[in-house]
Amino acid sequence: MGKLDGKIALVTGASRGIGAATAKLLAQNGAQVAVNYFQNEKAANKVVDVITKANGTAIALQADVRDREQVNGMIEEIETRLGTIDILILNAGAPVPWKPVAELTIEEFEGKVFDEVRGFFYPAKAVMKGMIERREGCIVGISSGLSRYPGYGFSAHTTAKSAVDGMMKAMAFELGQHGIRVNVVSPGFTVTDATSWVPKEQVEAIARTTPLRRVGTPEDIAGAVLMMVSDETRFVQGAYLPVSGGVLML
Repeated sequence: MGKLDGKIALVTGASRGIGAATAKLLAQNGAQVAVNYFQNEKAANKVVDVITKANGTAIALQADVRDREQVNGMIEEIETRLGTIDILILNAGAPVPWKPVAELTIEEFEGKVFDEVRGFFYPAKAVMKGMIERREGCIVGISSGLSRYPGYGFSAHTTAKSAVDGMMKAMAFELGQHGIRVNVVSPGFTVTDATSWVPKEQVEAIARTTPLRRVGTPEDIAGAVLMMVSDETRFVQGAYLPVSGGVLML
């Protein structure tokens, strides 16, 4: 028996990186998984293929999570094809404008912050009603260590992730009475397509200054997500879990 047998999970931004690894691991542990993607249909279908070839159940669904109508349509399709959603992983993120504050425009700043918040708010809002009615459910938001420890040029990203951290904490406070668990998993530097631009020398330097002496992988983050949605952590609520090899210790 898998930890998540009988559960239906939606992972946003699941065509690559952390989202893809999370979708695969949830399926490996028994969940039926909806793999959301925005543009890369081929990559999303590849994730589904990996899951189904391992005798799991998965479907790929296109939707821009910043758009309420698209999100609502996606949720309706998931409920029709798989069933009601028990687990929501909020992983999709908006593009990061890498600029120091002195060079950042208000349009770039607002775009990042508002898109990030919408991408968390709309899916959470769409599944919340059903979870409240059933008095159970689990929501995990993927944040970033940069929300607690800013880096040069990442002011918009730091602000956006700080905003969703606050929103998740508020949801944990309000939804706990309905049996819904809400937590945050916060990756440190993780090797994905999104970080492929970072020079090898810089990655090696990060590894040397990390207590575990390496950088993260998508599978590392997926493992933390699995822990957070499993029954073993059924009394964990409103947590901010750093998965950074010890770079951020709380």
